Amino acid sequence: MDDTARRYWDEQADTFDEAPDHGLRDPGVRRAWAELLLPLVPPGARVADLGCGTGTLSVLLAGAGHDVHGVDLAPRMVEAARAKAAAAGCTARFTVGDAAHPPLDPGSVDVVLARHVLWAFEDPAAVLGTWTGLLRPGGRLLLVEGRWSTGAGLTAAELSRLVLRHREEAEVRELAEAVYWGGPTTDERYLLVSPR
Repeated sequence: MDDTARRYWDEQADTFDEAPDHGLRDPGVRRAWAELLLPLVPPGARVADLGCGTGTLSVLLAGAGHDVHGVDLAPRMVEAARAKAAAAGCTARFTVGDAAHPPLDPGSVDVVLARHVLWAFEDPAAVLGTWTGLLRPGGRLLLVEGRWSTGAGLTAAELSRLVLRHREEAEVRELAEAVYWGGPTTDERYLLVSPR
C-alpha cells in the first residue's frame, strides 16, 4: 500500500469507531462478534490481526486470553488501537506496517484474522500466500469480507477460489444478520474460515 492509502486511513482514525461494526460499542453488536469469532480461535492462540484498524477485534480476542498482534498501515489507527488496549487493560500489541507484508515471522501464528482488508489489495492471491505462510501447522484463516453495493469487494465464491489455491478448506458463513452491522445490509457479507 502507498502513502495515499496511509493518509486516507489516518484521516479516518478519529471517526472510524462510529460505525457499529468497527467500534463494537453497542453491546449487542459486540456480543454477536464475540459469539462468532471466539469459538473459532483455539485457547491461548497467537493471533495476527492484519489491517487491524483501531484494534477492536484485537482487543476482543486479547480480552479472551489470546496473544494478539495487530498490524495496520496507518499510524493514527495504531495509536487508537494502543489506547483502546490500554483502556481495556489487555496485552494486545500493535505495529505500524503493511498488512500485505506483515512484520511477523513465517510459521509464527495460530490464526490470521482480517476484516474487510483483503479485497483492497491489487493481488489478493499473493497476499493470501504471504498470510498462509505465517501460520503454524494446524493454523487457520478467519477472513471477514464482502461484496458491496458499490461493486467493490470479493464475493464469497471469488475468495473461496483464492483461498483454495493455498489451503485445503474454505468454509463460508453468511453474515447477513443486522446484528453484526448495527442495521440491515443488502451487501454480500460473510466470514470465510479455513481450518487447514
